Amino acid sequence: MCGIVGYTGDQQAAPILLAGLEKLEYRGYDSAGLAVRDGERVPEVVKAKGRLRALAEKTDNGRAMRGNCGIGHTRWATHGEPSENNAHPHCTDDRSVVAVHNGIIENYQEIREKLIKNGYTFYSDTDTEVAVKLIDHYYKKYNEGPLDAMARAMMRIRGTYALAVMFKDYPEEIFVARQDNPMIIGVGEGESFIASDVPPLLPYTRKVYYIGNQELGRLHKGEVTFYNIDQEEIQKELVTIEWDAEAAEKGGYEHFMIKEIHEQPRAVRDTLNSVIRDDHIDLTEAGLSDDVIRSLKRIYIVACGSAYHAGVAAQYVIEDLARIPVRVELASEFRYRNPILEENSLVIIISQSGETADSLAALRLAKSQGVPTMAIVNVVGSTIAREADHIFYTLAGPEIAVATTKAYSTQLVAGYLLGVQFAHVRGTITEEKYEELLAALQELPDQIAKLLEDDKERIQWFAAKYANAKDVFFIGRGIDYAVSLEGSLKLKEISYIHSEAYAAGELKHGTISLIEDGILVVSILTQEALYEKMISNMVEVKCRGAYLMGLTTAGNYNIEDTVDFAVYIPKTDEHFTPSLAVVPLQLLGYYVSVSKGLDVDKPRNLAKSVTVE
Repeated sequence: MCGIVGYTGDQQAAPILLAGLEKLEYRGYDSAGLAVRDGERVPEVVKAKGRLRALAEKTDNGRAMRGNCGIGHTRWATHGEPSENNAHPHCTDDRSVVAVHNGIIENYQEIREKLIKNGYTFYSDTDTEVAVKLIDHYYKKYNEGPLDAMARAMMRIRGTYALAVMFKDYPEEIFVARQDNPMIIGVGEGESFIASDVPPLLPYTRKVYYIGNQELGRLHKGEVTFYNIDQEEIQKELVTIEWDAEAAEKGGYEHFMIKEIHEQPRAVRDTLNSVIRDDHIDLTEAGLSDDVIRSLKRIYIVACGSAYHAGVAAQYVIEDLARIPVRVELASEFRYRNPILEENSLVIIISQSGETADSLAALRLAKSQGVPTMAIVNVVGSTIAREADHIFYTLAGPEIAVATTKAYSTQLVAGYLLGVQFAHVRGTITEEKYEELLAALQELPDQIAKLLEDDKERIQWFAAKYANAKDVFFIGRGIDYAVSLEGSLKLKEISYIHSEAYAAGELKHGTISLIEDGILVVSILTQEALYEKMISNMVEVKCRGAYLMGLTTAGNYNIEDTVDFAVYIPKTDEHFTPSLAVVPLQLLGYYVSVSKGLDVDKPRNLAKSVTVE
């Protein structure tokens, strides 16, 4: 949820920290703050409520804060309302211990009460201040140094955290600890960095460490030492980041979201090319052998948000092509319902960040029951990627906008590739059909590019017309229902218009009572076998006053007899139509938000990566 950064080196820290926070603001934008120290002096702490620009104004873009060692934070509020008082960094009264935190400390109330009995007072409502003062308590009580104090605190704390801490007695050093929340440590010539995600590091270094759970780190200038919770030094592998630094910049686009929409052809092509070799899908890097694929009796797909919608689409593809039963589950429900997982099954976790708390918990639940797991993730070295038995990396590159577009599109493609290859290995499709499907997959990037070129202006016009809508419904059948779910989410999360997606056949079971004059109903109908049934559903809502947008495959021009506004996608294999149908819906959500003058990239109350429950 929150974003943290850190720097120690020879440069002025504050401008570097602010630049890093700007690239992490998608993780939270309720407040922001910096703590910077100049040599032996106590850290200077500056905080501001609201967007990062308020903090930048306070500090003259960081130039007003002297010192070459510091930590920073951008907040998505969990404990305590958004306010300057609750903003990070948090510190002791004498600023001997200063820290930023991403995560949730579940037992903070219990710890807080015990610290009050030991003479501590609290100025905020946050769980983070409790962690800071617990560390301070152990630091002063045992006098064994920062690592000892933090290790003792880690053993006492229940919950999740990525912590970056500065101690008054240790100038030019930053101490870190991690449990389940992301933290990446970069090193360069004479300087070291901390970040919650890759983009803040790219302008300075591509050499990074991934700190593990229940581990600590000590950062000096250009040097990092790692320890386990017993304070024993451990060795970590230095990893080179391959992401393009320019991919984390807007590159002339007004918003990251529209830039990332236009990056979808490249992202889809890269993901396809990562596993298609010599006209054959090769999953060996994912660790899935043909014997494993043949042995599968059931697949569970577990995810949240848009990744869940990609999983719903994958269910249709895998079941239809490979004839393997698939169950798609919300991670937040899967982990708590004590699921019965069959033998010879596979649990697939889909997550852009690879850090989603509920999805990570679902992965660990599956592993605890001895069921093989596979991760479809975008971020190399993420926790889910490291812990899964098999990994399929999507190659979307850094995605900054909170509303996912290109990462979702690569997740769709990953699902297609698994479905096609599973079918081929299990002999449920012919060799000729396999070749046809591969050819259709490889055409998708150009088809997406053509859609973006041809339809953008028409959808922009339509979006402006319906920007003041109060309610919108998306309907579809079969795999089109999966697309409806994603289209509805895109609209509601960035435009704040109430929107719902329904399987079209369910309209008559209650939902149709909500249809009245002028309500926009977006209908997706790309499946030939379901086309006529969808037309019937559309007529049902139109005769009750709905304004109809229809999204179908090129050639179905008779749809214009029914709808008020038609959008056509190129012809492809029907299993793959979600990759094309979703593009106009992404554009619709984007342009409605723009027409309303909203902050497209940073919608209210949302964060990019949900690393807390």
